[in-house]
Amino acid sequence: MAITTYAELKSSIANWLNRDDLTSVIPDFISLTEAGINRDLRHYKMVNRVDATLDSRYVQVPADWLETLRFSLTTDGTRPLEMASLDDMIKYRQNNSNASGTPRFYSHAGESIEIFPTPDGEYGMQLMYYQSVTELTDTNTYNWLLQDAPDVYLYGVLYHQAKLTRDAQAAADYGSAFADAVKSA
Repeated sequence: MAITTYAELKSSIANWLNRDDLTSVIPDFISLTEAGINRDLRHYKMVNRVDATLDSRYVQVPADWLETLRFSLTTDGTRPLEMASLDDMIKYRQNNSNASGTPRFYSHAGESIEIFPTPDGEYGMQLMYYQSVTELTDTNTYNWLLQDAPDVYLYGVLYHQAKLTRDAQAAADYGSAFADAVKSA
């Protein structure tokens, strides 16, 4: 059976599980698997780019952001900003509390990116980042990962099922298969 859609994935999982009492939790297993995928997988198909205007101390990260690859100014060419630790940003601000000018540094602060110095005008910016794998649902029936590597989903779900049913050997086997599938993806 081909696994190319959310419905086909749920059907295949039900066949593998061969247990009617777990059918209602298959979507939960898929969600847990997607959480693991987003923590562990970094793939070129997950790279996204946002071009915008930078004009304040903080920039909100995109909703699907997982990890920054590069943050650059794009006004007058492309100039990467240097990533700084939160401790370094505190030191920069303590030493230059009202500093504004051409941004040089950035740091992650919660769901935002802090810029130093605070932009003294509008600058073009580009954020290159890893985005999360699009969640599968009844209305969003496929994504690139399900199309390219359905075994990642299948083994991830079987791992979570084995953990729920406290089958230690199956959990170890499917956990290993899931890790191998993520690695090979």
